[in-house]
Amino acid sequence: MLELLQGPMLVSILAAMVRIATPLLFSAMGELVTQRAGIWNISVEGTMLLGAVVAYVVASTTGSPWLALLVAILACALISLIMSFVTIVLKAEQFVAGLALNLLASGLTLFWFQNYVIGREPPKFAGFEQVDIPYLSDIPVLGPVLFSQRLLTYVSFLLPVLVWFFLYRTRYGLEIRCVGENPKALDVKGLGVGRRQCLAIMFGSLMSGFGGAFLMLGYSDRFVPDLIAGRGWLVVVAIIAGNWMPFRIVGAIFIFALLEAVGIHAQVVGVAIPHHFFLVLPYVASLILLAGLRSRTHQPVGLGVPYSRE
Repeated sequence: MLELLQGPMLVSILAAMVRIATPLLFSAMGELVTQRAGIWNISVEGTMLLGAVVAYVVASTTGSPWLALLVAILACALISLIMSFVTIVLKAEQFVAGLALNLLASGLTLFWFQNYVIGREPPKFAGFEQVDIPYLSDIPVLGPVLFSQRLLTYVSFLLPVLVWFFLYRTRYGLEIRCVGENPKALDVKGLGVGRRQCLAIMFGSLMSGFGGAFLMLGYSDRFVPDLIAGRGWLVVVAIIAGNWMPFRIVGAIFIFALLEAVGIHAQVVGVAIPHHFFLVLPYVASLILLAGLRSRTHQPVGLGVPYSRE
């Protein structure tokens, strides 16, 4: 374990932490807006997987990672209409709807992938390249960690600030939070509750697809069925552990990412600890974070409760 604390290895772990956290940040910020609107959308895992496979097919066909990213997020935005219809129109149980959508996405992606590569070797593609920020990337330690990343990683640094500003400093963000806290108050003013929830679900699914597509296009050259590997569930846990507050969620995500980065590097240096031990560390950390929450919670009062006009 001491090898992991040495200078170059420690820098590599921190840089990997930032890389691992990037798709989680995109997905978590989208899911936060969805839950703030009162919708328990637990289909993050399936949506990320769908975004990843669509991005893979488009990128390996056209050779354009940016077009692949665009098509992937549009596909995930479209599939969000299923969740919106089931939970807002039919007012079905949101947990069941989310699990069903996860199963649907898992089956669809595996079917599409198998039919796409049938009878041939899975094609590779060129994804997003690393972008070194001039001068800043030369700073010892901080340079390789923060300023030698993919372009969209730098965007993810700003995303929690933008989501916080939207939720707490804009009128529409106030309306979204009101939908999750007291939808009747919004309804009596003639403002559509269902429309705002539908847009929140679409935004959350779009961002989850963004996270899955970026995971595919930024750090891999071929698709594998277990690419997401539970990251969608970690996003949901991070929101709860972060008490539905943007910057606390960021802290939870970086804890999970750091533990995963340590596990990867422990395998590289040959630490005599089973790999499965490191796999469960993020979930153990989530339990600790949940246990440490204060009694005052910021969970939306109406989260998971279908709204019906009396």
